[in-house]
Amino acid sequence: MANQQEQTSRQNPDQMVPVSVEPRSQESDRPLNHNLPDFLLSVRLKYVKLGYHYLISKAIYLLLVPLFGISSAHLSALTARDLAQLWDQLRFNLITVVLCSTLMVFLVTLYFMTLPRKVYLVDFACYKPDDSACHKPDPARICTHETFMERSELTNVFTKENLAFQQRILERSGLGQRTYVPEAVLQVPPNRCMAEARAEAEAIMFGAVDQLLAKTGVKAKDIGILVVNCSVFNPTPSLSAMIVNHYKLRGNALSYNIGGMGCSAGLISIDLAKQLLQVNRNFYALVVSLESITLNWYFGNDRSMLVSNCLFRMGGATILLSNRSSDRRRSKYQLIHTVRTHKGADDKSYNCVFQREDDKKMIGVSLSKDLMAVAGEALKTNITTLGPLVLPMSEQLLFFVTWVVKKVFKMKIRSYIPDFKLAFEHFCIHAGGRAVLDEVQKNLELTDWHSEPSRMTLYRFGNTSSSSLWYELAYSEAKGRIRKGDRTWQIGFGSGFKCNSAVWRALRTIDPTKEKNPWMDEIHEFPVHVPKAVSIGSTMK
Repeated sequence: MANQQEQTSRQNPDQMVPVSVEPRSQESDRPLNHNLPDFLLSVRLKYVKLGYHYLISKAIYLLLVPLFGISSAHLSALTARDLAQLWDQLRFNLITVVLCSTLMVFLVTLYFMTLPRKVYLVDFACYKPDDSACHKPDPARICTHETFMERSELTNVFTKENLAFQQRILERSGLGQRTYVPEAVLQVPPNRCMAEARAEAEAIMFGAVDQLLAKTGVKAKDIGILVVNCSVFNPTPSLSAMIVNHYKLRGNALSYNIGGMGCSAGLISIDLAKQLLQVNRNFYALVVSLESITLNWYFGNDRSMLVSNCLFRMGGATILLSNRSSDRRRSKYQLIHTVRTHKGADDKSYNCVFQREDDKKMIGVSLSKDLMAVAGEALKTNITTLGPLVLPMSEQLLFFVTWVVKKVFKMKIRSYIPDFKLAFEHFCIHAGGRAVLDEVQKNLELTDWHSEPSRMTLYRFGNTSSSSLWYELAYSEAKGRIRKGDRTWQIGFGSGFKCNSAVWRALRTIDPTKEKNPWMDEIHEFPVHVPKAVSIGSTMK
Protein backbone atom coordinates (compact mmCIF):
# COMPACT_ATOMS: atom_id res chain seq x y z
CA MET A 1 0.00 0.00 0.00
CA ALA A 2 2.92 2.33 0.67
CA ASN A 3 4.11 2.03 -2.94
CA GLN A 4 0.62 2.83 -4.16
CA GLN A 5 0.45 5.98 -2.03
CA GLU A 6 3.93 7.00 -3.14
CA GLN A 7 2.95 6.60 -6.78
CA THR A 8 -0.11 8.78 -6.23
CA SER A 9 1.97 11.47 -4.56
CA ARG A 10 4.27 11.59 -7.57
CA GLN A 11 1.51 12.25 -10.04
CA ASN A 12 0.06 15.36 -8.45
CA PRO A 13 3.00 17.81 -8.67
CA ASP A 14 3.43 17.22 -12.41
CA GLN A 15 0.01 18.44 -13.47
CA MET A 16 1.25 21.96 -14.15
CA VAL A 17 -0.69 22.42 -17.37
CA PRO A 18 -4.40 21.44 -17.32
CA VAL A 19 -5.15 18.50 -19.56
CA SER A 20 -8.65 17.84 -20.81
CA VAL A 21 -9.36 14.15 -20.42
CA GLU A 22 -12.36 11.92 -19.86
CA PRO A 23 -13.05 10.66 -16.33
CA ARG A 24 -11.18 7.41 -15.79
CA SER A 25 -11.28 4.53 -13.41
CA GLN A 26 -8.52 3.87 -10.85
CA GLU A 27 -7.38 0.66 -12.46
CA SER A 28 -7.03 1.59 -16.15
CA ASP A 29 -7.10 4.36 -18.73
CA ARG A 30 -10.51 3.42 -20.14
CA PRO A 31 -13.34 5.94 -19.70
CA LEU A 32 -15.06 5.56 -16.35
CA ASN A 33 -17.99 3.17 -16.36
CA HIS A 34 -20.82 4.78 -14.39
CA ASN A 35 -22.36 1.39 -13.58
CA LEU A 36 -21.76 1.52 -9.81
CA PRO A 37 -21.80 -2.23 -9.01
CA ASP A 38 -19.16 -2.99 -11.69
CA PHE A 39 -16.98 -0.16 -10.42
CA LEU A 40 -17.13 -1.38 -6.84
CA LEU A 41 -16.33 -4.89 -7.98
CA SER A 42 -13.27 -3.67 -9.87
CA VAL A 43 -12.07 -1.77 -6.81
CA ARG A 44 -12.47 -4.87 -4.62
CA LEU A 45 -10.58 -7.00 -7.15
CA LYS A 46 -7.84 -4.41 -7.29
CA TYR A 47 -7.25 -4.52 -3.55
CA VAL A 48 -7.54 -8.31 -3.49
CA LYS A 49 -4.79 -8.40 -6.11
CA LEU A 50 -2.64 -5.97 -4.14
CA GLY A 51 -3.10 -8.06 -1.00
CA TYR A 52 -2.13 -11.20 -2.93
CA HIS A 53 0.95 -9.44 -4.31
CA TYR A 54 2.18 -8.36 -0.87
CA LEU A 55 1.47 -11.80 0.62
CA ILE A 56 3.55 -13.58 -2.03
CA SER A 57 6.29 -10.93 -1.92
CA LYS A 58 6.68 -11.35 1.85
CA ALA A 59 6.25 -15.15 1.83
CA ILE A 60 9.97 -15.77 2.31
CA TYR A 61 9.93 -13.74 5.51
CA LEU A 62 6.82 -15.55 6.76
CA LEU A 63 8.63 -18.87 6.24
CA LEU A 64 11.88 -17.73 7.84
CA VAL A 65 10.25 -16.47 11.07
CA PRO A 66 9.20 -19.94 12.35
CA LEU A 67 12.52 -21.44 11.23
CA PHE A 68 14.37 -18.72 13.12
CA GLY A 69 12.22 -19.40 16.19
CA ILE A 70 12.93 -23.15 16.09
CA SER A 71 16.67 -22.55 15.64
CA SER A 72 16.71 -20.10 18.53
CA ALA A 73 14.94 -22.60 20.77
CA HIS A 74 17.51 -25.31 19.99
CA LEU A 75 20.48 -22.97 20.55
CA SER A 76 19.07 -21.73 23.85
CA ALA A 77 18.87 -25.36 25.06
CA LEU A 78 22.66 -25.87 24.63
CA THR A 79 24.62 -26.09 27.89
CA ALA A 80 28.26 -25.31 28.66
CA ARG A 81 28.99 -29.05 28.59
CA ASP A 82 27.53 -29.33 25.08
CA LEU A 83 29.74 -26.47 23.86
CA ALA A 84 32.83 -28.07 25.48
CA GLN A 85 32.14 -31.37 23.70
CA LEU A 86 31.76 -29.57 20.37
CA TRP A 87 35.13 -27.82 20.86
CA ASP A 88 36.85 -31.13 21.69
CA GLN A 89 35.49 -32.70 18.50
CA LEU A 90 36.74 -29.79 16.39
CA ARG A 91 40.17 -29.83 18.08
CA PHE A 92 40.74 -33.53 17.38
CA ASN A 93 39.60 -33.07 13.75
CA LEU A 94 41.84 -30.10 13.00
CA ILE A 95 42.73 -31.27 9.47
CA THR A 96 39.07 -31.63 8.54
CA VAL A 97 38.27 -28.17 9.93
CA VAL A 98 41.18 -26.57 8.03
CA LEU A 99 40.24 -28.28 4.76
CA CYS A 100 36.57 -27.32 5.08
CA SER A 101 37.48 -23.73 5.95
CA THR A 102 39.88 -23.48 3.01
CA LEU A 103 37.27 -24.90 0.64
CA MET A 104 34.68 -22.46 1.92
CA VAL A 105 37.02 -19.47 1.48
CA PHE A 106 37.90 -20.67 -2.03
CA LEU A 107 34.26 -21.05 -3.07
CA VAL A 108 33.31 -17.65 -1.66
CA THR A 109 36.27 -16.03 -3.43
CA LEU A 110 35.40 -17.78 -6.70
CA TYR A 111 31.78 -16.64 -6.39
CA PHE A 112 32.68 -12.98 -5.96
CA MET A 113 35.32 -13.12 -8.73
CA THR A 114 32.81 -14.52 -11.23
CA LEU A 115 30.11 -11.98 -10.46
CA PRO A 116 29.50 -9.64 -13.43
CA ARG A 117 30.96 -6.18 -12.98
CA LYS A 118 28.41 -3.55 -12.11
CA VAL A 119 27.79 -0.98 -14.83
CA TYR A 120 26.91 2.56 -13.77
CA LEU A 121 25.40 5.38 -15.79
CA VAL A 122 27.39 8.39 -14.62
CA ASP A 123 25.29 10.89 -16.58
CA PHE A 124 23.82 11.54 -20.03
CA ALA A 125 23.13 14.53 -22.29
CA CYS A 126 20.60 15.24 -25.05
CA TYR A 127 21.23 17.54 -28.00
CA LYS A 128 19.02 20.59 -28.42
CA PRO A 129 19.70 23.01 -31.28
CA ASP A 130 20.03 26.54 -29.97
CA ASP A 131 21.30 29.96 -30.89
CA SER A 132 24.77 30.03 -29.30
CA ALA A 133 24.45 33.78 -28.67
CA CYS A 134 21.35 33.63 -26.48
CA HIS A 135 21.05 29.87 -25.73
CA LYS A 136 17.47 29.80 -27.05
CA PRO A 137 15.99 27.38 -29.61
CA ASP A 138 17.53 28.01 -33.04
CA PRO A 139 14.72 29.47 -35.24
CA ALA A 140 16.55 28.36 -38.38
CA ARG A 141 15.93 24.71 -37.50
CA ILE A 142 12.46 24.86 -35.97
CA CYS A 143 9.92 23.09 -38.15
CA THR A 144 6.29 24.02 -37.51
CA HIS A 145 3.50 22.23 -39.32
CA GLU A 146 3.06 25.26 -41.55
CA THR A 147 6.78 25.40 -42.36
CA PHE A 148 6.81 21.71 -43.18
CA MET A 149 3.91 22.01 -45.62
CA GLU A 150 5.23 25.24 -47.15
CA ARG A 151 8.68 23.76 -47.86
CA SER A 152 7.15 20.54 -49.15
CA GLU A 153 5.01 22.48 -51.61
CA LEU A 154 7.92 24.66 -52.76
CA THR A 155 9.94 21.61 -53.81
CA ASN A 156 7.45 21.04 -56.68
CA VAL A 157 7.99 17.29 -56.20
CA PHE A 158 4.90 16.10 -54.36
CA THR A 159 1.51 15.74 -56.01
CA LYS A 160 -1.45 17.68 -54.63
CA GLU A 161 -2.92 14.43 -53.27
CA ASN A 162 0.29 13.52 -51.47
CA LEU A 163 0.64 17.01 -50.00
CA ALA A 164 -2.82 16.52 -48.51
CA PHE A 165 -1.75 13.07 -47.33
CA GLN A 166 1.29 14.52 -45.53
CA GLN A 167 -0.94 17.16 -43.96
CA ARG A 168 -3.19 14.44 -42.53
CA ILE A 169 -0.26 12.41 -41.22
CA LEU A 170 1.27 15.49 -39.61
CA GLU A 171 -1.98 16.44 -37.88
CA ARG A 172 -2.34 12.93 -36.44
CA SER A 173 1.33 12.32 -35.69
CA GLY A 174 1.43 13.75 -32.18
CA LEU A 175 4.24 16.17 -33.12
CA GLY A 176 4.07 19.74 -31.90
CA GLN A 177 5.11 23.05 -33.46
CA ARG A 178 8.73 23.22 -32.24
CA THR A 179 10.49 20.14 -33.57
CA TYR A 180 13.84 20.48 -35.35
CA VAL A 181 15.11 19.57 -38.82
CA PRO A 182 18.49 20.36 -40.44
CA GLU A 183 18.81 23.72 -42.19
CA ALA A 184 19.74 21.95 -45.41
CA VAL A 185 16.29 20.33 -45.59
CA LEU A 186 14.46 23.63 -44.98
CA GLN A 187 16.36 25.52 -47.66
CA VAL A 188 14.66 26.20 -50.99
CA PRO A 189 15.66 24.18 -52.89
CA PRO A 190 16.88 21.64 -50.29
CA ASN A 191 20.66 21.34 -50.13
CA ARG A 192 21.08 17.60 -49.74
CA CYS A 193 24.78 16.78 -49.94
CA MET A 194 27.48 14.89 -48.04
CA ALA A 195 28.97 18.07 -46.57
CA GLU A 196 25.62 19.12 -45.06
CA ALA A 197 25.00 15.61 -43.73
CA ARG A 198 28.40 15.60 -42.04
CA ALA A 199 27.73 19.06 -40.62
CA GLU A 200 24.43 17.82 -39.15
CA ALA A 201 26.08 14.76 -37.58
CA GLU A 202 28.94 16.82 -36.17
CA ALA A 203 26.58 19.40 -34.66
CA ILE A 204 24.59 16.67 -32.89
CA MET A 205 27.51 14.50 -31.75
CA PHE A 206 29.92 17.23 -30.69
CA GLY A 207 27.18 19.30 -29.08
CA ALA A 208 25.97 16.39 -26.93
CA VAL A 209 29.48 15.10 -26.09
CA ASP A 210 30.60 18.59 -25.03
CA GLN A 211 27.63 18.83 -22.66
CA LEU A 212 28.32 15.40 -21.19
CA LEU A 213 32.03 15.97 -20.59
CA ALA A 214 31.24 19.32 -18.96
CA LYS A 215 28.62 17.71 -16.67
CA THR A 216 30.79 14.78 -15.58
CA GLY A 217 34.25 16.38 -15.53
CA VAL A 218 35.64 13.36 -17.39
CA LYS A 219 38.44 14.06 -19.85
CA ALA A 220 38.22 12.76 -23.40
CA LYS A 221 41.48 10.80 -22.99
CA ASP A 222 39.93 8.87 -20.08
CA ILE A 223 37.38 7.24 -22.41
CA GLY A 224 38.40 3.68 -23.23
CA ILE A 225 35.30 2.50 -25.13
CA LEU A 226 33.33 4.38 -27.79
CA VAL A 227 30.11 3.08 -29.38
CA VAL A 228 28.27 5.19 -31.97
CA ASN A 229 25.00 4.22 -33.63
CA CYS A 230 23.32 5.88 -36.61
CA SER A 231 21.06 3.84 -38.84
CA VAL A 232 20.98 5.39 -42.32
CA PHE A 233 24.03 7.68 -42.49
CA ASN A 234 27.32 5.80 -42.52
CA PRO A 235 30.12 7.84 -44.12
CA THR A 236 33.79 6.96 -44.47
CA PRO A 237 35.64 7.65 -42.20
CA SER A 238 32.95 6.53 -39.78
CA LEU A 239 31.07 8.65 -37.27
CA SER A 240 33.06 7.04 -34.46
CA ALA A 241 36.27 8.04 -36.24
CA MET A 242 34.97 11.63 -36.42
CA ILE A 243 34.65 11.66 -32.62
CA VAL A 244 38.07 10.06 -32.11
CA ASN A 245 39.62 12.72 -34.36
CA HIS A 246 37.75 15.68 -32.88
CA TYR A 247 38.40 14.83 -29.22
CA LYS A 248 41.83 13.18 -29.80
CA LEU A 249 40.91 9.98 -27.99
CA ARG A 250 43.77 7.71 -27.02
CA GLY A 251 45.12 5.27 -29.57
CA ASN A 252 44.03 2.10 -27.75
CA ALA A 253 40.40 3.18 -27.31
CA LEU A 254 37.94 0.49 -28.45
CA SER A 255 35.67 2.18 -31.00
CA TYR A 256 32.60 0.74 -32.71
CA ASN A 257 30.21 2.15 -35.31
CA ILE A 258 26.77 0.53 -35.53
CA GLY A 259 24.72 1.17 -38.67
CA GLY A 260 21.47 0.00 -40.24
CA MET A 261 19.89 -1.26 -37.00
CA GLY A 262 17.06 1.26 -36.74
CA CYS A 263 15.55 3.07 -33.80
CA SER A 264 16.38 0.32 -31.31
CA ALA A 265 20.12 0.61 -31.95
CA GLY A 266 20.62 2.85 -28.92
CA LEU A 267 19.90 -0.03 -26.53
CA ILE A 268 22.01 -2.35 -28.69
CA SER A 269 24.87 0.11 -28.15
CA ILE A 270 24.21 0.09 -24.39
CA ASP A 271 24.28 -3.71 -24.40
CA LEU A 272 27.52 -3.79 -26.40
CA ALA A 273 29.14 -1.29 -24.03
CA LYS A 274 27.98 -3.40 -21.08
CA GLN A 275 29.58 -6.53 -22.55
CA LEU A 276 32.85 -4.68 -23.15
CA LEU A 277 32.85 -3.29 -19.61
CA GLN A 278 32.58 -6.85 -18.28
CA VAL A 279 36.02 -7.75 -19.69
CA ASN A 280 37.85 -4.42 -19.27
CA ARG A 281 38.54 -3.17 -15.75
CA ASN A 282 38.21 0.48 -14.69
CA PHE A 283 36.95 1.75 -18.04
CA TYR A 284 34.71 4.58 -19.15
CA ALA A 285 32.39 3.84 -22.10
CA LEU A 286 30.89 6.62 -24.20
CA VAL A 287 27.71 5.75 -26.13
CA VAL A 288 26.48 8.16 -28.83
CA SER A 289 23.02 7.68 -30.39
CA LEU A 290 21.79 9.83 -33.27
CA GLU A 291 20.10 9.86 -36.65
CA SER A 292 21.01 12.03 -39.64
CA ILE A 293 18.13 12.94 -41.94
CA THR A 294 19.77 15.37 -44.40
CA LEU A 295 20.50 12.72 -47.03
CA ASN A 296 17.50 10.59 -46.10
CA TRP A 297 14.64 13.04 -46.56
CA TYR A 298 12.39 11.42 -49.15
CA PHE A 299 11.48 13.41 -52.28
CA GLY A 300 9.02 11.15 -54.03
CA ASN A 301 5.36 10.15 -54.05
CA ASP A 302 5.33 6.67 -52.50
CA ARG A 303 3.07 7.11 -49.49
CA SER A 304 4.73 4.35 -47.48
CA MET A 305 7.95 6.40 -47.63
CA LEU A 306 6.36 9.81 -47.02
CA VAL A 307 5.36 8.85 -43.48
CA SER A 308 8.99 8.98 -42.27
CA ASN A 309 9.27 12.62 -43.45
CA CYS A 310 6.36 13.51 -41.19
CA LEU A 311 7.71 11.72 -38.09
CA PHE A 312 11.52 11.86 -37.98
CA ARG A 313 13.28 14.89 -36.58
CA MET A 314 16.77 16.04 -35.57
CA GLY A 315 18.21 14.84 -32.25
CA GLY A 316 20.84 12.80 -30.45
CA ALA A 317 22.09 11.72 -27.04
CA THR A 318 25.35 10.75 -25.32
CA ILE A 319 25.66 8.41 -22.34
CA LEU A 320 28.69 7.86 -20.10
CA LEU A 321 28.97 4.39 -18.54
CA SER A 322 31.54 3.21 -16.02
CA ASN A 323 32.52 -0.01 -14.24
CA ARG A 324 34.65 1.78 -11.65
CA SER A 325 33.38 1.14 -8.13
CA SER A 326 34.55 4.63 -7.17
CA ASP A 327 32.00 6.12 -9.62
CA ARG A 328 29.02 4.60 -7.86
CA ARG A 329 28.52 7.51 -5.47
CA ARG A 330 28.25 10.12 -8.22
CA SER A 331 26.43 8.00 -10.80
CA LYS A 332 22.72 8.39 -11.48
CA TYR A 333 21.74 4.82 -12.38
CA GLN A 334 22.91 1.23 -12.37
CA LEU A 335 22.25 -0.97 -15.40
CA ILE A 336 20.35 -4.04 -14.17
CA HIS A 337 19.23 -5.90 -17.32
CA THR A 338 19.39 -5.70 -21.10
CA VAL A 339 17.19 -7.96 -23.23
CA ARG A 340 17.38 -8.09 -27.02
CA THR A 341 14.78 -9.62 -29.35
CA HIS A 342 15.27 -10.07 -33.12
CA LYS A 343 12.38 -11.19 -35.36
CA GLY A 344 14.33 -10.96 -38.63
CA ALA A 345 13.79 -14.64 -39.44
CA ASP A 346 10.16 -13.79 -40.26
CA ASP A 347 9.78 -12.19 -43.71
CA LYS A 348 6.94 -9.89 -42.67
CA SER A 349 8.98 -8.58 -39.75
CA TYR A 350 12.09 -8.21 -41.89
CA ASN A 351 10.31 -6.17 -44.58
CA CYS A 352 8.07 -3.93 -42.45
CA VAL A 353 10.72 -1.15 -42.25
CA PHE A 354 12.75 -1.24 -45.45
CA GLN A 355 15.05 1.22 -47.22
CA ARG A 356 14.55 0.98 -50.98
CA GLU A 357 14.05 2.87 -54.23
CA ASP A 358 10.62 3.85 -55.53
CA ASP A 359 9.58 3.58 -59.17
CA LYS A 360 11.38 6.89 -59.87
CA LYS A 361 14.65 5.59 -58.31
CA MET A 362 14.27 7.88 -55.28
CA ILE A 363 15.58 6.31 -52.07
CA GLY A 364 13.44 6.28 -48.95
CA VAL A 365 12.46 4.20 -45.92
CA SER A 366 9.21 2.34 -46.46
CA LEU A 367 6.91 1.66 -43.49
CA SER A 368 4.57 -1.31 -43.93
CA LYS A 369 0.94 -1.43 -42.82
CA ASP A 370 1.95 -4.50 -40.79
CA LEU A 371 4.25 -2.41 -38.60
CA MET A 372 1.96 -2.25 -35.56
CA ALA A 373 1.26 -5.99 -35.59
CA VAL A 374 4.94 -6.80 -35.99
CA ALA A 375 5.91 -4.44 -33.18
CA GLY A 376 3.30 -6.07 -30.93
CA GLU A 377 4.69 -9.55 -31.56
CA ALA A 378 8.27 -8.37 -30.97
CA LEU A 379 7.24 -6.72 -27.68
CA LYS A 380 5.43 -9.89 -26.61
CA THR A 381 8.56 -11.98 -27.23
CA ASN A 382 10.76 -9.46 -25.44
CA ILE A 383 8.67 -9.26 -22.29
CA THR A 384 8.44 -13.06 -22.18
CA THR A 385 12.20 -13.04 -21.61
CA LEU A 386 12.27 -9.94 -19.44
CA GLY A 387 9.29 -10.84 -17.25
CA PRO A 388 10.94 -13.58 -15.14
CA LEU A 389 13.88 -11.25 -14.47
CA VAL A 390 11.86 -8.33 -13.13
CA LEU A 391 8.31 -9.33 -12.20
CA PRO A 392 7.49 -10.15 -8.57
CA MET A 393 6.75 -13.80 -7.80
CA SER A 394 3.04 -13.00 -7.38
CA GLU A 395 2.72 -11.97 -11.04
CA GLN A 396 4.79 -14.91 -12.27
CA LEU A 397 2.58 -17.37 -10.39
CA LEU A 398 -0.60 -15.85 -11.82
CA PHE A 399 0.82 -15.98 -15.33
CA PHE A 400 1.97 -19.59 -14.90
CA VAL A 401 -1.36 -20.78 -13.49
CA THR A 402 -3.23 -19.11 -16.36
CA TRP A 403 -0.90 -20.74 -18.88
CA VAL A 404 -1.39 -24.18 -17.31
CA VAL A 405 -5.18 -23.81 -17.30
CA LYS A 406 -5.18 -22.81 -20.99
CA LYS A 407 -2.60 -25.28 -22.33
CA VAL A 408 -3.05 -28.30 -20.11
CA PHE A 409 -6.75 -28.19 -19.26
CA LYS A 410 -7.73 -26.60 -22.62
CA MET A 411 -9.99 -24.07 -20.93
CA LYS A 412 -10.96 -20.97 -22.88
CA ILE A 413 -9.91 -18.14 -20.59
CA ARG A 414 -8.29 -14.80 -21.27
CA SER A 415 -4.50 -14.75 -21.12
CA TYR A 416 -3.20 -13.03 -18.01
CA ILE A 417 -1.25 -9.84 -18.71
CA PRO A 418 1.34 -9.29 -15.97
CA ASP A 419 1.19 -5.94 -14.21
CA PHE A 420 4.56 -4.38 -15.05
CA LYS A 421 3.69 -1.38 -12.91
CA LEU A 422 4.62 -3.62 -9.95
CA ALA A 423 8.12 -4.04 -11.43
CA PHE A 424 8.82 -0.49 -12.66
CA GLU A 425 8.09 3.04 -11.52
CA HIS A 426 8.94 4.68 -14.88
CA PHE A 427 8.52 3.70 -18.53
CA CYS A 428 10.45 5.12 -21.50
CA ILE A 429 8.76 3.87 -24.67
CA HIS A 430 10.37 4.70 -28.01
CA ALA A 431 8.54 7.76 -29.37
CA GLY A 432 8.11 6.27 -32.83
CA GLY A 433 4.67 7.76 -33.32
CA ARG A 434 1.43 8.39 -31.50
CA ALA A 435 -0.15 5.11 -32.66
CA VAL A 436 2.84 3.14 -31.34
CA LEU A 437 2.53 4.77 -27.93
CA ASP A 438 -1.23 4.16 -27.84
CA GLU A 439 -0.78 0.45 -28.57
CA VAL A 440 2.00 -0.09 -26.02
CA GLN A 441 0.09 1.83 -23.35
CA LYS A 442 -3.03 -0.24 -24.05
CA ASN A 443 -1.25 -3.62 -24.10
CA LEU A 444 0.76 -2.96 -20.92
CA GLU A 445 -2.24 -1.29 -19.24
CA LEU A 446 -0.22 1.81 -18.36
CA THR A 447 -1.73 5.04 -17.10
CA ASP A 448 -1.42 8.41 -18.82
CA TRP A 449 1.11 9.37 -16.14
CA HIS A 450 3.38 6.49 -17.14
CA SER A 451 3.24 7.29 -20.87
CA GLU A 452 3.53 11.07 -20.39
CA PRO A 453 7.35 11.29 -20.87
CA SER A 454 7.10 9.43 -24.20
CA ARG A 455 4.15 11.49 -25.49
CA MET A 456 5.70 14.81 -24.48
CA THR A 457 9.01 13.83 -26.11
CA LEU A 458 7.19 13.01 -29.35
CA TYR A 459 5.30 16.30 -29.12
CA ARG A 460 8.33 18.49 -28.37
CA PHE A 461 11.15 16.80 -30.32
CA GLY A 462 9.45 14.35 -32.70
CA ASN A 463 10.83 10.90 -33.46
CA THR A 464 14.56 11.34 -32.83
CA SER A 465 15.13 7.63 -33.49
CA SER A 466 17.33 5.76 -30.98
CA SER A 467 17.95 8.87 -28.86
CA SER A 468 14.26 9.42 -28.00
CA LEU A 469 14.52 7.19 -24.91
CA TRP A 470 16.99 9.62 -23.34
CA TYR A 471 14.83 12.68 -23.96
CA GLU A 472 12.09 10.76 -22.13
CA LEU A 473 14.30 9.95 -19.15
CA ALA A 474 15.43 13.59 -19.10
CA TYR A 475 11.74 14.62 -18.95
CA SER A 476 11.18 12.47 -15.86
CA GLU A 477 14.26 13.98 -14.25
CA ALA A 478 13.14 17.53 -15.05
CA LYS A 479 9.77 16.78 -13.45
CA GLY A 480 11.49 15.60 -10.27
CA ARG A 481 10.02 12.11 -10.54
CA ILE A 482 13.21 10.04 -10.17
CA ARG A 483 13.87 8.89 -6.62
CA LYS A 484 16.51 6.61 -5.17
CA GLY A 485 15.67 2.97 -5.84
CA ASP A 486 13.22 3.69 -8.68
CA ARG A 487 13.33 1.29 -11.62
CA THR A 488 13.02 2.50 -15.21
CA TRP A 489 12.19 0.35 -18.23
CA GLN A 490 13.41 1.58 -21.63
CA ILE A 491 11.73 -0.08 -24.63
CA GLY A 492 13.10 0.41 -28.15
CA PHE A 493 11.69 -0.76 -31.50
CA GLY A 494 13.66 -0.84 -34.74
CA SER A 495 13.98 -2.23 -38.25
CA GLY A 496 14.85 -5.86 -38.67
CA PHE A 497 12.48 -6.18 -36.74
CA LYS A 498 13.85 -5.72 -33.22
CA CYS A 499 12.54 -4.95 -29.75
CA ASN A 500 15.14 -4.24 -27.07
CA SER A 501 14.85 -3.44 -23.38
CA ALA A 502 17.08 -1.92 -20.73
CA VAL A 503 16.33 -1.77 -17.01
CA TRP A 504 17.91 0.88 -14.79
CA ARG A 505 17.79 1.46 -11.03
CA ALA A 506 18.25 4.97 -9.68
CA LEU A 507 21.18 5.23 -7.27
CA ARG A 508 20.07 8.59 -5.92
CA THR A 509 17.17 11.00 -6.00
CA ILE A 510 17.54 13.40 -8.93
CA ASP A 511 17.17 17.06 -7.96
CA PRO A 512 15.73 18.87 -11.02
CA THR A 513 17.06 22.25 -9.82
CA LYS A 514 20.61 20.95 -10.34
CA GLU A 515 19.97 19.37 -13.72
CA LYS A 516 20.96 20.67 -17.15
CA ASN A 517 18.89 19.00 -19.83
CA PRO A 518 16.83 20.11 -22.86
CA TRP A 519 13.61 20.37 -20.83
CA MET A 520 14.69 22.58 -17.96
CA ASP A 521 13.90 25.99 -19.47
CA GLU A 522 10.39 24.94 -20.55
CA ILE A 523 9.32 22.05 -18.30
CA HIS A 524 6.70 24.28 -16.67
CA GLU A 525 4.78 24.19 -19.98
CA PHE A 526 4.25 20.43 -19.83
CA PRO A 527 2.30 18.21 -20.00
CA VAL A 528 0.05 19.45 -22.78
CA HIS A 529 -3.02 17.73 -24.18
CA VAL A 530 -2.44 15.64 -27.30
CA PRO A 531 -5.56 14.03 -28.86
CA LYS A 532 -5.71 10.26 -29.30
CA ALA A 533 -4.30 8.72 -32.45
CA VAL A 534 -5.70 7.34 -35.65
CA SER A 535 -3.54 4.48 -36.92
CA ILE A 536 -1.11 5.18 -39.73
CA GLY A 537 -2.48 2.28 -41.72
CA SER A 538 -5.89 3.93 -41.96
CA THR A 539 -4.35 7.01 -43.56
CA MET A 540 -2.42 5.22 -46.31
CA LYS A 541 -5.23 5.30 -48.83
